[in-house]
Amino acid sequence: MKVSFKKTTMALATAAAVSLGGIGTATAEIELVVVSWGGAYAASQQKAYFDPYMALNPDIKIITDDSGDQAVGKLRGMNEAGNVTWALVDVPATDAITLCDEGLVEEIDHDTVLTPAPDGTPASKDFGDLIISPCFVPNIVFSTTFGYRTDLVKVAPTTINDVFDLEKIPGKRALEKKPIGNLEWALLADGVDPDKIYETLDTEAGLDRAFAKLDTIKDQVIWWEKGAQTPQLLADGEVVMGSTYNGRLFSVIEEEKQPIAMMWDWQMLDLDGWVLPKGGPHRAEALKLLSFASETQQLANQAKYISYGPARKSSASMVGKHATLGIDMAPHMPTAPANAKNTLLFNYEWWSDRKDDLTERFNAWLAR
Repeated sequence: MKVSFKKTTMALATAAAVSLGGIGTATAEIELVVVSWGGAYAASQQKAYFDPYMALNPDIKIITDDSGDQAVGKLRGMNEAGNVTWALVDVPATDAITLCDEGLVEEIDHDTVLTPAPDGTPASKDFGDLIISPCFVPNIVFSTTFGYRTDLVKVAPTTINDVFDLEKIPGKRALEKKPIGNLEWALLADGVDPDKIYETLDTEAGLDRAFAKLDTIKDQVIWWEKGAQTPQLLADGEVVMGSTYNGRLFSVIEEEKQPIAMMWDWQMLDLDGWVLPKGGPHRAEALKLLSFASETQQLANQAKYISYGPARKSSASMVGKHATLGIDMAPHMPTAPANAKNTLLFNYEWWSDRKDDLTERFNAWLAR
C-alpha cells in the first residue's frame, strides 16, 4: 500500500502562482485495498457504500480485490512475510472464525467502532446473534442454492433429491469445488434427518456415506470456484442446473432475463461480513470505512442491487425496490417465507475446526 502525493513541476507551480495569485497545496490520497468477491456482489457494495464513501471522503481511494475465496491462505502468507497489504476483508462466517482463532484479524468492539441503529440501539444488539466471532462484523445473510435452465429440463427440480437424480433430470450439474455444502446436500438427498447432518458427518461412516452419494453424480459435475461461473454455465447451456449464491442467480434471472429459475429446497444459509487484518495499513481509515459500510442505511441500500438480506435488524424495514428494475426485493431474499421452507444453516464452529482436513480429503476424492 502506498500513500501517493500529487506533484506538480516547478514550472506548473509557478504558472499557477501567477494565474491564481498563490501556490496551491497538494492533496494526499490514501489507497485502501478492500477484498471482496467480484461479480454482482462486489458491484452492489461499490454502489451502496464504496462510491458514496469516496464521494464523502475525496482523499480516500478504495481499490477492490476479488480474492475473497482465497482470504485465509493469502492472509496467512502475508502474516508470515510480515507484509499485510489488505485494509478490510469480506469473508464468510467460517473463515472469520478461523482467522480470528489464528490471530490474523483483530477483535472489534462493535459498540465503539460501529454506528448505533437509528433508534439508538447499540450495534451489538442490532446485529444480535449474527456476530458469531468477536472479530466479525456481519454484512449480509445469503444462501447457496440451485438455479436450473427452464428450457433444458423436462421436469423442473423441486427438491435436493433431484440434483442427484440423473434419470429424472439428465444433464450436467455445477457444484462448488469444496466440501462445504456438498457434503450436507449429499446426506440430505440420501435420507439423513436434517437435525442429524453434523452428527452424521462427525463419523467416518457418515463421511463415507456423503462421498458415496456424491460419487453417483461425480462424472456429470462441472466444479466451480467463483460465484459467477454457474450463472455463465447456465446461460451457455453447459449445465442444466447448478449451485451458486442466490444473489448471482437473481442477477442472471431478473437483470439478464436468462431462461433460468431458482430451486430453494434446502438452501444453505450463510453469513458474510468484514474482518480487519491485524497489521494492515491505514487502520484508522479502514475502521472509518467499516463503520460507514455497516450502517443501517448502507446495508439497506445494498439490497437495492442484490437479493441478500441485510444483517442488521434495523435495516429490514428499509429494504424496498430494486434500484433499476423497480421490483420489490423482499420476496427475492433467502429469508422470505416462500423461499425458506427448507433451509440449513451452516454449523460455523464445526466447519472452522474441520475445514482444512475435509478440504484435503475432498480434493483427494476429486483426483481419483
